[in-house]
Amino acid sequence: MGMMRILLLADTHLGFDYAFRPRIVRRRRGPDFFHNFSKALEPALRKEVDIVVHGGDILYRSRVPARLVDMAFEPLRAVADGGVPVYIVPGNHERSGIPFRILAAHPNIHVFDEPKTYWLERNFRLALVGFPFIRHGIRKKFRQVMNSTGYATVQAAGYVLCMHQSVDGCIMGPRDFMMRGGDDVVNIHEIPPSFCCVLTGHMHRSQVLQKDPAGNAVQVPILYPGSIERTSFAEMDERKGYIIVQIHKGVSEKAELGRWIFHELPTRPMIRLEYHYNGQDSFTPWLLHRLGRLPKDSIVKIRVHGSVDRKLQKKITAASLRSLAPDTMNIQIALDLHRRNS
Repeated sequence: MGMMRILLLADTHLGFDYAFRPRIVRRRRGPDFFHNFSKALEPALRKEVDIVVHGGDILYRSRVPARLVDMAFEPLRAVADGGVPVYIVPGNHERSGIPFRILAAHPNIHVFDEPKTYWLERNFRLALVGFPFIRHGIRKKFRQVMNSTGYATVQAAGYVLCMHQSVDGCIMGPRDFMMRGGDDVVNIHEIPPSFCCVLTGHMHRSQVLQKDPAGNAVQVPILYPGSIERTSFAEMDERKGYIIVQIHKGVSEKAELGRWIFHELPTRPMIRLEYHYNGQDSFTPWLLHRLGRLPKDSIVKIRVHGSVDRKLQKKITAASLRSLAPDTMNIQIALDLHRRNS
């Protein structure tokens, strides 16, 4: 009898908008990602969980400086030093591998760099089964990949699948697009029923799948913690955070999924502004008025409608926008228009 608690986070995208040698002075969003990464790991540092699982995309891309990898793994090494094992799934942004792997080396940090099964004995034996991101054809390859993990040869009270993939029924985007039936989407009915749950990244929206796209209940819940920060305006209304999952073993020999709790992380407000240009010189006073009514740490996107002339072009440069906005804001422009030279 007993319980194990797993801290699940994913899609941290560390390095996004982070400059070691910035050419211009402006607020960058990179520190926001590192801040939430550290916040998400606090329960592990306080020993409030038994395991940490990172569901992939630790980094924002695969070709990064070694310094960034070291920065990303520093808080994970602190968790591992405290006796909490860390399990990592390389995602698509890492191209299914961890760059400068030597910087991730630690006896308590385990990477699913190939299909494999780890197990942990703590109150009961739990098998953590996983594989790195499969870019093409996971639907046809899934059974083969699962068999190659060797999970069937490991005796354990419970099995947890760790991956970084789309699964039938997962939802993404502001229009709630549902993934179903594609070559790069896992068939939700092929997940072995012997598993307690699936812990996965790749979808930036936090969600738990307990039904297939047709509305039928599935035996194995799929848990997506979502990304720890908003990476685009398509996510502007989404909550960001991590999930703590409980795996229970009662009087029976089999461990089962217990409660899961989503913990929200702080995010800066993302705000869209719409400006309709009619040739009048009103952009600067309009922008100053609108920015003055927004939270000072907002991330702002201005969409300009109409035809751009040279007069407006001078006012919507990146440097001009930064000069008008508070230093605490991020501001960008999007042109929904056609240009003219007059």
